[in-house]
Amino acid sequence: MAKQRSTPLTVRLVKGAYWDQETIKANQRDWEVPVFSHKESTDANFEQMTRLLLENHEHLYAAIGSHNVRSQAHAIAIVRELNIPRRRVELQVLYGMADKLAKALVDQGFRVRVYCPYGELIPGMAYLIRRLLENTANTSFLRQNLEERPTEELLKPPVMDSTEMETQPQKFSAFHNAADTDFADAQKRERALAAIQIVRQQLGKTYLPLVNGERISTQESFDSVNPSNPVEVIGKVGLLSTEQAEQAIQFAKAAFMTWKKTPATERANILRKAADLMEERRAELCAWMVLETGKALGQADPEVSEAIDFCRFYADEMERLERGVNYDVTGENNRYHYQPRGISLIISPWNFPLAIPVGMTVASLVAGNCTLLKPAEVSSVIAAKFTEILIDAGIPKGVFQYVPCKGSSVGSYMVKHPDVHMITFTGSQEVGCRIYREAAELQPGQKHLKRVIAEMGGKNAIIVDESADLDQAVQGVVYSAFGYSGQKCSACSRVIVIEPIYDAFVNRLVEATRSLNIGAAELPSTQVGPVIDANAQKRIREYIEIGKTEGNLALEMPAPESGYFVGPVIITDVAATARIAQEEIFGPVLAVMRAKTFDEALEIANGTQFALTGGLYSRTPSHIAQAQADFEVGNLYINRHTTGAVVARQPFGGFKLSGVGSKAGGPDYLLQFLEPRHISENIQRQGFAPIEGAEQ
Repeated sequence: MAKQRSTPLTVRLVKGAYWDQETIKANQRDWEVPVFSHKESTDANFEQMTRLLLENHEHLYAAIGSHNVRSQAHAIAIVRELNIPRRRVELQVLYGMADKLAKALVDQGFRVRVYCPYGELIPGMAYLIRRLLENTANTSFLRQNLEERPTEELLKPPVMDSTEMETQPQKFSAFHNAADTDFADAQKRERALAAIQIVRQQLGKTYLPLVNGERISTQESFDSVNPSNPVEVIGKVGLLSTEQAEQAIQFAKAAFMTWKKTPATERANILRKAADLMEERRAELCAWMVLETGKALGQADPEVSEAIDFCRFYADEMERLERGVNYDVTGENNRYHYQPRGISLIISPWNFPLAIPVGMTVASLVAGNCTLLKPAEVSSVIAAKFTEILIDAGIPKGVFQYVPCKGSSVGSYMVKHPDVHMITFTGSQEVGCRIYREAAELQPGQKHLKRVIAEMGGKNAIIVDESADLDQAVQGVVYSAFGYSGQKCSACSRVIVIEPIYDAFVNRLVEATRSLNIGAAELPSTQVGPVIDANAQKRIREYIEIGKTEGNLALEMPAPESGYFVGPVIITDVAATARIAQEEIFGPVLAVMRAKTFDEALEIANGTQFALTGGLYSRTPSHIAQAQADFEVGNLYINRHTTGAVVARQPFGGFKLSGVGSKAGGPDYLLQFLEPRHISENIQRQGFAPIEGAEQ
């Protein structure tokens, strides 16, 4: 780039200042650690990069930042060796850290820049503490220099440790989460983009329901389209009729007796096989999500990881539960164990078109229930791809059936059916409450009460107090509010800011949001893609107009005209009782609210009918403790974004009108799909009972 520019630019070379953060983030993502594990390796690499930089001095001017005398001397030696003009090089040290070194470098005839932190005291304290930690570490040159070590030891050439490339991420628990794709790796990025083009050649195919292991023709169908480009048909999906739904339920009923007696490990291994197949097809599954639901690649890939995790985690959990619990005493055996419920209906949403249907379905299956999956219409092709994976993994006929249909008619028929034992739903509060009501009514011939698990959304708030790191808070709020166009059930739709920092936060929030790229989901640069369909686009726009009357419009970003796009919107000075502060919008609309005290902020945050996710940015221990105790949410995130719950680490689910049921990805989720049983047997001798036919 510098060569094409034809004007040199300066590159500042420093040793990594965020080693801890880089290492922790890599371990959390199960990625290769991008920094060296040994200080000597860092020093050796610094010298290699110093030479690379100085050898290109015609295009890149070098700024060598270090307090290590060896590192600076090495740069000086190269400058003299290559006879580099002095105006193309400067040496840098921190004010107060290496005054003697700075003078010595000037005496050598080099330009020296002495730099220091500038700005407000509180943010500066964090910088100064970090520098003190670095320079007092046992491996620090400054620390070792004060220990009066021999000069030869201090100035010896650093050597790259041979084990550096063998470093593996740490394992923090028995369950090991699947790793997301690191798109900084060009090869992985190219593979993902190529998959989109491969999938695009498969568009327009017909996807029929799967009933008892067979594809069945339907009288009705619909076209699933690309929300980034609605004229592009992703697939034609056959819709099940009521009569066909009845057949599917009867096939499930017939398959249940065999499936419930299938050993838990055998059922679990089918899930593990499905997880392996999803990992193999990761790039393809991402591509289907990008094209069918408008989910940008960086949002789609973690969803594949989540689906894989659900399979493996629930497989492990079922094997644990299968062992049951024995409470034996002398002369009596007592066993507590579980059995499956029966026929299970899964009604999944479009906003997590792979992870949520996979999680709900495999939980039901591994528990021994015969399971019917009714996906959201607009994400039916992705559900069909999951169906293919389950078939390839070896799921028996009738045990799992793919039943796309109209929810208001055929879906309602299955919810009410007397042979259906449980319904697991994720979607809107309106539909969830209707399912809850319909399932509660006892139907003729029904011999059980139906179990309902329902996740029904939220009106999620993030509180930012006066002690928060504003850089971190702004970044977290923007990602939480506008990732996947605000269409995650965990998305931040309200941010409550304490008054002293309100104006500063809002200004930075607006500018950070303004920098987001809006466009087709398949473009690598896209951060905000389309909303799901025309109805969603219309509803969100109506809420924006309402919001303009309820607060001050701080930002309304333009969006592409073709496709179902809505640009991010920020409305400030919103009252706690405003409609846009109370009603779930499910789009990129953020209400900013002002609170005088932290107590008031908590009161505002808790002042809705929902209790799903919440966030807090604070460096005040008492505020953190108060939020942990009093913030009414199922998932509370402190000093991090509020979306992207990871299986086992952050089991997900809420209460109040956000839903009913245990948290997905948690240790008690499978219990909902099981009936507990207890057997107590008196094993004292009761006399001799002869075997039939034996001699008397």
